[in-house]
Amino acid sequence: MEELMDLQQEEFEQVQYIVIRFGEEVFGIDIKYVDNIVRMQRITRVPNVAPHIKGVLNLRGEVIPVISLRVKMGLEKDEVTKTTRIIIIKLESGDCVGVLVDEVLEVIMLDSNQIEKVGYNSKETVASFLFGVGKDAERDRLISLLDINAAFGDKEGLAPQ
Repeated sequence: MEELMDLQQEEFEQVQYIVIRFGEEVFGIDIKYVDNIVRMQRITRVPNVAPHIKGVLNLRGEVIPVISLRVKMGLEKDEVTKTTRIIIIKLESGDCVGVLVDEVLEVIMLDSNQIEKVGYNSKETVASFLFGVGKDAERDRLISLLDINAAFGDKEGLAPQ
C-alpha cells in the first residue's frame, strides 16, 4: 500500500525547467542546476582546449569555463546576438560552468507525467545529452530536457586536448 502511495506522489511531482533556445530547437534545464544567468560578456580564450570550450570568464572574481553546448552536441556553431546569454550551471560536484545559449525563453513547471523518457542510440550525440522530452500542452510544443550530468559530468569536456 505504501508503494502505491509513493507512485501516486511521484506522478504529481512538479519540476521547474528553464527553457532555452539553440537555433530553432527548444531545450529545458532543471532549474536546480541554474546558479545564474548573465548577459554575453568578454570570454578569454584558452589555448589547446576542446573546440566546444569557448574560454573562461571572470564572474565576480570566480573564473568559470564557458562551453558551447551546441558544438559539443554536434549542432551548428554559436551566433552571438543581443539575446545570447550565459547560463551558469552548478554541477553536483560543486564546480560551475557557463553555457552559451541563443536565448532564455521562460521558466515552466512540468509534472513527471508530462515527461517521456527517451531511449537513444549512443552514437547520436544530441540524444545522449537528453533524459526526456517534456510535453508543454499550454504552448503545444515539445521541450528536449537536458541531462546536465551527462553533458557536463565528464572532466574530459574541460580538459586540454
